[in-house]
This record gives sequence, structure tokens and C-alpha cells, in this order.
Amino acid sequence: MESIKDSRYTIGIDLGGTNVRVALVDSNGTIVNELSKRTESDKGGTYLIERLFSMIDRVKGNYQIEGVGIGSPGPLNPSEGMIVDPPNLPGIHNFPIVQELEKGLSIPVFLENDANVAALAEALVGVGKGKSSVVYITVSTGIGAGIVIDGKLYSGANGNAGEVGNMIVLPRGPQYSNLNSGALEVMSSGTAIGSNARDILAIRGGAKEVFELAISGDKTALSIIDTATEYLAIGIANLMHILDPAIFVLGGGVMQQKELILPMLREKTSKYLYPSMQPHLLIEPAKLGTKAGVIGSGLLPWGRF
Repeated sequence: MESIKDSRYTIGIDLGGTNVRVALVDSNGTIVNELSKRTESDKGGTYLIERLFSMIDRVKGNYQIEGVGIGSPGPLNPSEGMIVDPPNLPGIHNFPIVQELEKGLSIPVFLENDANVAALAEALVGVGKGKSSVVYITVSTGIGAGIVIDGKLYSGANGNAGEVGNMIVLPRGPQYSNLNSGALEVMSSGTAIGSNARDILAIRGGAKEVFELAISGDKTALSIIDTATEYLAIGIANLMHILDPAIFVLGGGVMQQKELILPMLREKTSKYLYPSMQPHLLIEPAKLGTKAGVIGSGLLPWGRF
């Protein structure tokens, strides 16, 4: 973390399908001021940029900002500063958001996948602080990951590192959307839990209702969650064998039920590892919650200057 200095400031932008959050973040990852508004991406890129300029002006006050970081759902082209075609940002396709913001702000702007910036926040100021290597996995509607090594994001040669949702954990398993058959996201996401519950229990309340039933003792609901956790454990074990990180940090909506999931996940993952690796497996819940995206976006410029 040598690049993080005291008493310097950036702007973090957490661009979501429903809301956009803008914050003034100091170089220690502390939010000084923040503002959240509806994204309204269907109104187009020009509208979004004007909204961001207004929000930035309000949160920065009299502070001098040195850079801007943006966390956005993908697909993205971070090296070109381009939002390509995220399905949950209608109206914002092939949009050069970095170029447009830099023209108006005259400071460096950086774009990164939303899971990656959350990973950066958890690695630098969250539960992974002080660890040499962190793999952050978000388990929600979908599944994604971010990899941080020695305080820096590892994005891969083409910016696709961490796309673990498409990792096959059940060959010739179920298939959904453009994902592989038996992909981790198909087997273990909140969407998968809800879909299985519709088929097996004939309920339509999604993963939330499944967890409520499981906590009340419903054995079928517990079995659905157990199966999803089993495949998540396979995915984490695969990553452990490949990356051997100091810690796995798990966030996302499904992890709101961490008291139920984490004990079984740790046990299931451990059994897929070499015995010599088992003592080194560390899986912990994320610490920063919904703030991870905007904090990580604010920290992003310090590793890019």
C-alpha cells in the first residue's frame, strides 16, 4: 500500500443498474462525503455524464481531487475507458465514459469492473487488509470475483481475470443464458437457488424465501442450499489450487445468510483440497457491505497514477 498517501482525495463512482453512488474518498479509504441518485441509464450517456458532474461537484466541496475511479457492471473495455454493453445499463452502450469525464474534469479517470473495485476495497481497507493476496467473490444474482495481489488488482491480459461465474463445476450440467453448462453461476448463485426452489418447492420468493424456509427447518430448502454451497465449494477449491490466496472474501446478497452458509462452505471446500493445504484455507465474510464499490472506486486511482 505504498501508493496510498495521507490527506489526499479522489472521487469514487459506484455505477449500478438502479442507483449511482458518488463519494469523496480520502487516501485511507474513508468516505468523507457521498451522494446517491437513481441511475436512469435509459436516458442515455449524455444525461448520465451531466448527472455525474453535478454529483461530483456536490460531494467534493472545497477539496482538491486528484483522480476519479468508476466501478461499473460489465462488459467493459477498461483500457479504452469504455462501457460496452452491460445488460443492466440500458442506454449506456459503447459509451466512452472515461473520455467524457476527463474532458470536463481535467484529471485522470479510471474504469474497472464493479467486482474488481469491491475486491480492491476489501483487500486494502476491509477484511483482507494486510494480506498478501485476496480473492473476493460476490455471490448474488450472479457470481463474479476480483483478485488483488500485493495491493494491486490482477485483471489478466485482456481484463477478464475473475470471471469465475462461467467456471464449469458440473460438466454437462444445466445451462443458462450465455454461460457454460454447469457453470458456477448456474449452480450456486442466488438466481440458481431461487430457480431450483421454483422447480422443487413451487415457491416464487427467490433465494430470500428459500433461506427463510431453511432457517425455519425445512429440509428441502436446506437441501437446495446445501447443493448450491457444494458447487461453490468446488469453485473455491479450484481457485485455491490455482492461486493459493491468503484469504477468500465473500460478499453479495447471498452472503447476508453467512451464519448458515459459511460453516458448511468451509467444511465442504476443505475436503476438496490436499491435506497439506487445508490449514491454510481462510474464508471470511466481506466487511464493507454496500460501501465496498464506492470505496474501491475511490482507491482505484492510487494504483494507476
